[in-house]
Amino acid sequence: MSSYTLALMPGDGIGPEIVAEGLKVLEKASDVYGFSLDWKNYDNGAEKYLKTGELITEDTLQEIKDSCKAIYLGALGDPRVTPGILEKGILLKTRFYFDQFVNLRPIKLLEGVQCPLVGKGPKDIDFTVVRENTEDFYVGIGGRAEAGTSKQSLEVMREMYKVKFDLDIENTDEVAYQIGVMSKSGANRVIKYGFELAKSQNVDTVYFVDKANVLSDIYGFWREQVESVGKEYPGIKPEYMFVDAITMWFVKNPEWFKVVTTPNMFGDIITDLGAMIQGGLGLAPGGNINPNGVSMFEPIHGSAPKYAGKNVANPLATIWAGAMLLDEIGEHTAADAIVSGIGSVIKEGVVKTKDLGGSATTSDMGSAVAEKLV
Repeated sequence: MSSYTLALMPGDGIGPEIVAEGLKVLEKASDVYGFSLDWKNYDNGAEKYLKTGELITEDTLQEIKDSCKAIYLGALGDPRVTPGILEKGILLKTRFYFDQFVNLRPIKLLEGVQCPLVGKGPKDIDFTVVRENTEDFYVGIGGRAEAGTSKQSLEVMREMYKVKFDLDIENTDEVAYQIGVMSKSGANRVIKYGFELAKSQNVDTVYFVDKANVLSDIYGFWREQVESVGKEYPGIKPEYMFVDAITMWFVKNPEWFKVVTTPNMFGDIITDLGAMIQGGLGLAPGGNINPNGVSMFEPIHGSAPKYAGKNVANPLATIWAGAMLLDEIGEHTAADAIVSGIGSVIKEGVVKTKDLGGSATTSDMGSAVAEKLV
């Protein structure tokens, strides 16, 4: 029997409740499909930060790296903590530490879910967004400068490279600036992941997102890497779309898309639109992937603190993220069964949480999906 040690981070707000339902389903899957899951709990989140001032430490990250196959995360965010502290100090730090360079987002409308797009159904909305996850304008370097003359030094440290910017700033007004960084190796590996995903699905076109008509240096560079990597996949056509255009086509003709590959910032934007056309954030899972290392899986929604402890949140995105986790560690049959179970519960329409137009509890929904695994 295969056994997997996994890191568990319930997080903040509704995180512990939705993760509990994810665990309920994952444990049932492990029983049915003959493998075992050993969970190591980490309490990193708002409560720990407020009590100790500690976010996630290098020691914790190293322990996870040494002992765990993947990470299962609930949600981060708390109104008592300044926005960005938990996200940067836990979520982004974890992504960067484990070099989770792909953010994988399935955009799939399930039968029985009401789609906000008139005339569109499950056959029209079924694609995957591959988002670069560690570079672009989310590397977290920037600053402000008062009017006058100043100097600033900014660094980006990665396993693959080190970049340092020494800035001499002369300005007549106070300014703020943010620097985006894209490396050849960083772009190439996520572009290759997109092509490989298309190849595995027998898809003949991959859509690549950018804004090269305005931000020509960084996204012109992106296109150059697409062209270079694309030569290895002669049967797959790269199709370019500006980010503003693809948001329009997601709404008008979502059936065009099967695999979409995008730089970090634009991927963040378009996957939220994807969540809405698939029925809402309660149905939107995500994976932070390092194909050769430790990956992390989570719902893409926030911690919804006003609903914490009320047993009303929809856990399906978290349960679906758990299925993605199983798929990544090699338990493909169990992963498919969970997604099928989610689909069956939605299609039957008997158990529906508040966001889906019903009155079922968080735990009702988790139990309903678990019961489909037989």
